[in-house]
Amino acid sequence: MSRQTTYLKVGEAQKRWVVVDAEGQVLGRLATHVATLLRGKNRAKYTPHVNAGDVVIVVNADKIRLTGDKLNQKFLKHYTGYPGGLKEVPYSKVMALHPEKALRRAVWGMVPHGRMGRAVLRSLKIYVGPDHPHVAQQPVRDEGAKKS
Repeated sequence: MSRQTTYLKVGEAQKRWVVVDAEGQVLGRLATHVATLLRGKNRAKYTPHVNAGDVVIVVNADKIRLTGDKLNQKFLKHYTGYPGGLKEVPYSKVMALHPEKALRRAVWGMVPHGRMGRAVLRSLKIYVGPDHPHVAQQPVRDEGAKKS
């Protein structure tokens, strides 16, 4: 009695549109949940080499919280490529001006760094307020992310 492992082909992937509410959620825990949905690891037919994850819409990104004193102690770092070109911005400033950048950077750290990761990250839509323009896609509300 032999059983065959089934793999998805590129055209067989059924992408759903999922809305995740980020209000009151911790940045890292939210990012792991979003990365799992984007990669499709929550599905029974997960295939590593096929982009079979969902399209994730994150709303209320301005209400994401960080634990401890990370707002003052943690920095968003970027290197320009020039000598002495390390730019550091504290997360207090990042969360006040561009909270979507903080979430996108956290999710990027949790997906593969290559062609697949860039393709997966294109399926992430982040909005600061509670509204999004993707009503025509009939997105489903996600209840998997825990409010802590």
